[in-house]
Amino acid sequence: MTLQGPDIGAVIFAETSDSHLIELPFGLGEWKLPTGWKLFGLDVSPTKHVVFMLVAAALVFLTIWYAGRQVQRRHAQGRAPGGFGAGVEALVLFVRNDVAVANIGHGGERFAPYVLTLFFFILYCNLLGLFPWGATATGNLAVTGALALTAFLTIEVSGLVALGPKGYLKTIVFVPPGMKGLGAVLMALIMTPIEIIGKLVKPFALCLRLFANMTAGHFVVFALLGLIFLFGNWGVAAGSVAFVTFMMLLELLVAFLQAYIFALLTSVFIGMMQHAH
Repeated sequence: MTLQGPDIGAVIFAETSDSHLIELPFGLGEWKLPTGWKLFGLDVSPTKHVVFMLVAAALVFLTIWYAGRQVQRRHAQGRAPGGFGAGVEALVLFVRNDVAVANIGHGGERFAPYVLTLFFFILYCNLLGLFPWGATATGNLAVTGALALTAFLTIEVSGLVALGPKGYLKTIVFVPPGMKGLGAVLMALIMTPIEIIGKLVKPFALCLRLFANMTAGHFVVFALLGLIFLFGNWGVAAGSVAFVTFMMLLELLVAFLQAYIFALLTSVFIGMMQHAH
């Protein structure tokens, strides 16, 4: 008689994909989310990733609020910030000064709140997937696509405001300075589609990079855990646990790194558009 092992592929996809079920901790069962919510014919029922996005948003608010109160209290006492408040303040100052303002340039402080929100929200979405019974909302292409869409709108709308209609049009219809006549027309016909594609590729790259990195790590972790059930060997189990521990530590680094990269590239793209002249 042969033993039938679990379908590891099905388990991996079930754990990493979105659903209307949330597994509760400590064997308490499952929480079935309501279904059938419709808006203009579209299904807007809450899913697992929606719930964890709301949790991430609440954690962002609580983190900044509590850290702000701590810093304010220490200043009122005439003391320097310390503990949790000092740690969050250092992270906020780093993202504001070295990511947003440094890469956007003059006027970058206006975009610092948006870049900070992106960083902390993506960071919490990434970290929540590392907890038992958690889920990584940024492993959902729709979530990363929506984040990239906000970046795209911020980049283009702020560029239109900063450059004016005529200046913004030059970022689409590109003609090298000094070129006139037929050469200018041909250059505009050739470069305009390329410039439009370039504008669309930037948010697409943001979307795909975050989604792929967060999904790939979870696939590797679940695949390594699956080796234990496939082979049922103590040696394989020990090796699998060691590699999974290493991958989880790597995933912790990736969670911070991907939040940083998304915020950094968004700042760079905003700066490129703000100072396109």
